[in-house]
Amino acid sequence: MKSSCLAILMMLLATGSYGAIQAFPADSSIITSDGVKLYLKTGGKGSPCIFVHGGPGAWSKSFEVLGGNALESTLTMYYYDQRGSGRSATPANGDFSLARMVEDIEDVRKATGAPQVYLLAHSFGGILAYNYALRYPGQVKGIILLNSTLSINNSLQNQIAFVNEMLGTSFQATDSAAVVATYAKAITALRGKGLGYQMLSDKEANVQLLDSVDNWPERNYTFGRAALGMAEYFTDFTKSSSQLDKPVLVISGATDHNIGPDHYKLFRFPDQRVCVIQGGHMLYYEQNAAFVDAVAAFVR
Repeated sequence: MKSSCLAILMMLLATGSYGAIQAFPADSSIITSDGVKLYLKTGGKGSPCIFVHGGPGAWSKSFEVLGGNALESTLTMYYYDQRGSGRSATPANGDFSLARMVEDIEDVRKATGAPQVYLLAHSFGGILAYNYALRYPGQVKGIILLNSTLSINNSLQNQIAFVNEMLGTSFQATDSAAVVATYAKAITALRGKGLGYQMLSDKEANVQLLDSVDNWPERNYTFGRAALGMAEYFTDFTKSSSQLDKPVLVISGATDHNIGPDHYKLFRFPDQRVCVIQGGHMLYYEQNAAFVDAVAAFVR
């Protein structure tokens, strides 16, 4: 179902020590340093925060309209769609490398006009935000990892184990090369029993609402099809997380079977705070008040 957006024209925002922060209206865009058009929208007031959506191949809209925009009372939120995702363009040269995805975040950061930003990453977006912070630590004020993975392999193994627990099956991936194919078989079996929604939430209505936003026929999914075939995205970044000496807030759903309820325990950030909230992968909607409070406290 195609949704229409309200075109709200926003001017420059004066926000604390950052001075003039650039804002972008609905359905706006920027051009990256290698010439790719990225969707970018701004809302709110306060310190600038770039939202890094998950997937791979999702988009920023569902997070924004299903509760993420509640952060706009505390932060100036920048919602962008990654290249090959959502309302953004596909690069002509097919460059979806991790290094290029990191540079896209830097292009968005430059477009904000702010010397430092917060990064708020959801799900797969954690991998991009983490690598951006390693590459550009001086431009990062802090990172919020919301139901984020730093190891796709570990999270897919968790999903396979959850299916086996739910269905009494014995799906098993003996090595990382087989994990995507095994996951596909497992999730197909779970959906066949009408239980696929439980990967995201224990309430089917929540996932139906998410689908009503995400099922936009013009949505670009090129990056999603490419990323799961790229070995670099299957690096276990939890092992190097001790190298990132920036403030990190980890928000984890106690029943998030998409990432794994214990996945965050693999993180080793030197300056790390953990907030476990009762809920699944959609905490921004399921437990919006608790999510917003945790972020606001971290920013303060």
